[in-house]
Amino acid sequence: MYGLSFFVTSAGLGIGLAMDAVSVSVADSIKEPAMTRGKKTIIALTFGVFQFLMPLIGWFLVGTAVKMMGWLMKFTPWISLILLTILGIKMIREGRDHGEGDLPKSTGWGEIMTQGVATSIDALSVGFTIAGYTAGMALTASLIIGIVTFGLCMIALYAGTLLEGRLPVKETVIGGVILILIGIKVFIDGVL
Repeated sequence: MYGLSFFVTSAGLGIGLAMDAVSVSVADSIKEPAMTRGKKTIIALTFGVFQFLMPLIGWFLVGTAVKMMGWLMKFTPWISLILLTILGIKMIREGRDHGEGDLPKSTGWGEIMTQGVATSIDALSVGFTIAGYTAGMALTASLIIGIVTFGLCMIALYAGTLLEGRLPVKETVIGGVILILIGIKVFIDGVL
């Protein structure tokens, strides 16, 4: 049905987009080391659901606009490259600029929802990257992104206290590099 490249790209997008949520998950677990398993699941599920919904919303909005302006499709690889590169650079800068004092103040339910929205806003623009997908492909890609985010956040919530100060670079830097590389791949695939 879908090729290996589709799944690899979707998983890569999931990894790249999840890095903000992973960073927040690590910070939440550091702030609340006795967090219950249920709360960890709710936090990871919140991040996963938002990361699933945002690309779909973006795909729908952009797909509707593209259908009305078909000429725009030939610019999709360029726009995808630019958007993912901008998002990647933003994430790299955020990863370099934020210090230890930037940890969330609490992990209350309101804060969890706010974190879910804040960490998934970038995923909205991924809808443009997948604008050429059919509805089934967009749904599948978004589902993969959401599942990858959920899994990575669960790992981060359990391993947060172990990772503190031990990674050579911040998670958001890694996510930014992945988004830039995916932007280049989408561009090359779209131009060739």
